[in-house]
Amino acid sequence: MRFALKMFAVVLGLWGLGACVVARAQQTGGRVVLVLPFDNRSGNPSLNWIGDSFPDTLDKRLTSVGFLTLSRDDRTFAYTHLGLPEGFKPSRATAIKIAQQLDANFVIIGSYNVTQGAAATSDGTQAADATANQSISIQAQVLSVDELKLSAPMQDGGNLDHLFDAENAVAWKVARLLDPSINIAEQTFVGASGGVPLPAFEDYIRGANAATPEERLQRLKAAVGLAPEYGAALLALGKEQYAQRDYAAAAATLAKVQPGDRVALEANFYLGLARFNSANYAGAADAFSFVAARLPLPEVVNDQGVAMSRQGKDAVQLFQRALQADPSNEDYHYNLALALYRRGDTANASKETEAALKLQPEDKDATDLRVVLATVPAGSKLSASPDSSFTPVERIVRAYTESSYRQAAFEMEQVRSARMATLPVAERTAQYVQQGRDYLGQGMLPEAEGQFNLAISSDPRSAAAHAGLAQVRELSGQAEQARKEARMSLQIQPNAAAWVVLGRLDYTANSMDLSTGDVIQALQLEPSNPGALALRQVLIQHGQKIP
Repeated sequence: MRFALKMFAVVLGLWGLGACVVARAQQTGGRVVLVLPFDNRSGNPSLNWIGDSFPDTLDKRLTSVGFLTLSRDDRTFAYTHLGLPEGFKPSRATAIKIAQQLDANFVIIGSYNVTQGAAATSDGTQAADATANQSISIQAQVLSVDELKLSAPMQDGGNLDHLFDAENAVAWKVARLLDPSINIAEQTFVGASGGVPLPAFEDYIRGANAATPEERLQRLKAAVGLAPEYGAALLALGKEQYAQRDYAAAAATLAKVQPGDRVALEANFYLGLARFNSANYAGAADAFSFVAARLPLPEVVNDQGVAMSRQGKDAVQLFQRALQADPSNEDYHYNLALALYRRGDTANASKETEAALKLQPEDKDATDLRVVLATVPAGSKLSASPDSSFTPVERIVRAYTESSYRQAAFEMEQVRSARMATLPVAERTAQYVQQGRDYLGQGMLPEAEGQFNLAISSDPRSAAAHAGLAQVRELSGQAEQARKEARMSLQIQPNAAAWVVLGRLDYTANSMDLSTGDVIQALQLEPSNPGALALRQVLIQHGQKIP
């Protein structure tokens, strides 16, 4: 499971990060977490999907506060290597073995019970209003693999139609137990699910865990139908369509994932593959470029190069970057050899061909390329090959594991945090604020709050950080705390963002005159502020007079 540190260090070097920063980042450990599906104690098999939903929710929340969570694919890998069937309910001892197989420091286990209301329908789903009459009680425990110690149970619950709230509350308690220094409010966790309807979430979880391709497609299409902008469901559906070789449908689905969505990188990788298989090489290159610019994994950079080559463009530099990150990959050597040959650099093409054959002596294509390069004049290009039967093509990498992405993103964040600590206070604070705003724009509330809190720790007099935190509090339903942060921001320095928060809060409280005054203050400071202009229009429609 571990992401290759050699490749990781090279990627960091490509990003220009110093060795001391890398060393500091690699010293941080003990944050790898495996969340297992929770046990269904209700006696109703139609509610098993809820148990499968806990890893999905807890993974998102724990990742948002700096833990590396392991995916469903990781669990499957461990079950396979330990000879356990899918869906196996592990004992404490077996859970430890699974965690050790995956290098996890902690395992989250738990159970839930549902007080039955309306009966399940004949197909195993709940009636539309069934959850309104049901309640769920949840118990979770943290197993420390390093200390072989099991925590006391943590409990939560509520109405089943508020399942997200209960799961997020459990996630917050788990996060605080794992790291008591986490300073994200519980209500921020509770408000972080992004308004996905519960039926869409159910269809997504059932689809992601379905045993047959037909059921996976049916469920995932249903989830997307109920929530057209549900990124996780779009990704799962697009991957399933890709796996069934419906490349046009996969490309159409994956293109709907918003660039700011937390799954956008994986979605764009598969979007690139779907477009590539439909011979849309320019579109494939764009999708791979989107991923490589944010997380330059060698397989992504390689595939960007392959898509460029299929358009007749020089991709030598891209293949060199991929090879630098992973010099033990024979395909990268072969691809670079072809790209150099296309350029007319037969000498270096021969060197890369030999390197490929050293790694894989039985590679027929590389053997044929060696023969051709030995017979053509120096400086010849691939199109001038005398052997017309030799039609080599660059090799694309079709596997993108979520685990590789998660670990790479985790390591990058560790490095970024270490680098930020070395910056001057003003620059460090400004970068924390900007990252918080970026997260806020993507609807990632816990991540945004974390960055604004870091900015305030760096400079308690940062008006922008307090204004950003006021927005987080507002969006997570913490009205009084939002007012407090907005007023604190204005005391430090007048700014439009804080006035807009107060304006929206006053409007929600039906204080139209106060809201109008807030908007006027905001527009005096920043006449083009989008939030102030939008609220101004709403107030005018309510009969308020605003210049």
